[in-house]
Amino acid sequence: MKFTTTFGAIAVAGTMFTGAASATDFNGAGASFPAPVYQSWGAAYKAKSGNALNYQSIGSGGGQNQIINRTVDFGASDKPMDESKLEANKLLQFPTVIGAVVATFNLDGIKSGDLKLTGPVLADIYLGNIKKWNDKAIAELNPNIELPDQAIIPVYRSDASGTSFIFTSYLSSVSKKWDDEVGAATSVQWPAGSGAKGNEGIASNVKNLKGAIGYVEYIYASANDLVVTQLQNKAGNFVKPDVPNFVEAAAAADWDNAKNFAASMINTAGANAWPIVSPTYVLLPTNPTNVEASREVMNFFTWAFTKEGSDVAEKLHYIPLPESVVKRIEDAWKSEVKGPDGKPVL
Repeated sequence: MKFTTTFGAIAVAGTMFTGAASATDFNGAGASFPAPVYQSWGAAYKAKSGNALNYQSIGSGGGQNQIINRTVDFGASDKPMDESKLEANKLLQFPTVIGAVVATFNLDGIKSGDLKLTGPVLADIYLGNIKKWNDKAIAELNPNIELPDQAIIPVYRSDASGTSFIFTSYLSSVSKKWDDEVGAATSVQWPAGSGAKGNEGIASNVKNLKGAIGYVEYIYASANDLVVTQLQNKAGNFVKPDVPNFVEAAAAADWDNAKNFAASMINTAGANAWPIVSPTYVLLPTNPTNVEASREVMNFFTWAFTKEGSDVAEKLHYIPLPESVVKRIEDAWKSEVKGPDGKPVL
């Protein structure tokens, strides 16, 4: 599948940046996974249009609850919402950008990208079965690294988190024990470790706790100069977390058969594919009460999908959506989001 940052077919509405007399501000809340790009998009969009996005990074669970209760104009979630729940709450779900979850740790003397882990070993760390950094299972993967006799402190999300859903979905795909005992969800009963709120909280805890290991969206590791691991992918190769490897994983997504745009990119095939890649989603009411704010949400993401918005995303190490997916999203907006008069909002 071809990925591009030039969406020539996507015309930004001519009225979007005409400098209207009064600004139309709009509110979103939810996943911390895409928060850096939403906030950067928001700043650039306000400079162009005068219309301001207020986005609260409160976790996917909070985003789903707030849009169900209609306390925001859109919700954001890394975990796709079930079809029955979308229908019951009159919501349209669409992806906005693709990102990657990485494993980050805090040990002296080990450079970023040098330590190798497999999915089953990572699962055993979070199951509490591997307790020391010099455990045989880790040492055998890293014969050239002197590992300390130090306790491992797994750090996990304490809030209902789409990043946790992505991470636990990966662990479930590579570890039957994890799948049987814990499973994949935005909130799980973590067998070991300590909790932190948001990607921001995990990044901070790992940076400040010797022996810690955590999972964050890649931009949080990059922005905080965190040390990251390699992971073994489905092809059996150890790969580093970098954008070309994220793109290779994302290219394997089956968008054509993805209901409500929920395409999986977990542990996809590919010699260099990073194994923990996922889209993140927006939840938009199909029956908005604030029509102007809903229209502005769609105008905002229309701009975000242009080359200018895609350039912002790529600078933050996110992957723009394929052009064909963006076209389908725009078609869904026009056909499904309607005002009280029954007419399309956009």
